[in-house]
Amino acid sequence: MNESIVLITGTSSGIGLATAVAAASRGATVVATMRDVAKAGPLQDAARAAGVEVDIRALDVTDAAAVVAVVDAVVADHGRLDALVNNAGAGHVGTIEQDSLDEYRAAMEVNYFGVVALTKAALPHLRASNGRVVTVSSVGGIVGQPFNEAYCAAKFAVEGFLESLAPVAASVGVSVTIVEPGAVTTEFAGNAGIGAALERVAGTAYAPALDAYVRHARATSDASAAQKPGDVAAVITDVLWAENPPTRVQTSAAAERFVGITLRDLDGSAVQAVTSGWIAPDRT
Repeated sequence: MNESIVLITGTSSGIGLATAVAAASRGATVVATMRDVAKAGPLQDAARAAGVEVDIRALDVTDAAAVVAVVDAVVADHGRLDALVNNAGAGHVGTIEQDSLDEYRAAMEVNYFGVVALTKAALPHLRASNGRVVTVSSVGGIVGQPFNEAYCAAKFAVEGFLESLAPVAASVGVSVTIVEPGAVTTEFAGNAGIGAALERVAGTAYAPALDAYVRHARATSDASAAQKPGDVAAVITDVLWAENPPTRVQTSAAAERFVGITLRDLDGSAVQAVTSGWIAPDRT
């Protein structure tokens, strides 16, 4: 991956920012995208402190035309694309009786269809480079969590999409990896709309349960209980540089234990061993 071209979405803060700097520090040419480049200051400062440069570009992953244009521009400017890191996402706290269908559709657009659109646009170029797709999902893509119905539904969709795509992509030389963090000390939880959710359910039958959930979420997202963005970025860059990247990887022992409640094939190898056989050419 040294001197390879890596496109990363959602890099204005948190995991995306840390991954952009970490990948550039390991020798990759990083194209770092974010919805609003006016928020690029923290990334620029972090890159400067690390002594690296990143190519920052605007991209709203819910804009299908912009997705294609940015991917094509990256290839035109840099000559190829070796890896895509789907990181852009948005949380949403609430429950279906109180939420609107538009809020559910919005969660799917950024967390699921954004991943689909970027992956579709990148695949022709990744086939040419024998590249890889790395997507930041969540333990919430394996274990449904209270008051995260819209978010978990989108992440479950991401997991199903990529696990299904993985053997097909591998047949044309492209690896697919799903990265599953647990709690991380980023702005993500703060941007999930907890305050708005509390207002919506105030005085309803859901209020006691949401109050309890919020207390739990705040306790597990504090600095002592959560991973730092750099820790997750280290896992992502290890995947980018791995000779044989896994189909699925959790970013901490806590994440492994949590998804292990329902998932025993932690690295995805057992599922891939079965489904890859379904598409193997007949050698008889």
